[in-house]
Amino acid sequence: MPKTLEVVCENADCALDMFELHYTYQMPKDVDVEDFVCPYCRETEGLVAKNL
Repeated sequence: MPKTLEVVCENADCALDMFELHYTYQMPKDVDVEDFVCPYCRETEGLVAKNL
């Protein structure tokens, strides 16, 4: 089963609380939260993966 990441945006100016990334089997194994941007504020710096 592909992994799922629970992600929070800790950017003080962002109103998004949390979202989940559901990987597919085609996703490279080395992809992690640093490879994504917040869908709300479009920043990369504040994204942090939480343990499920």
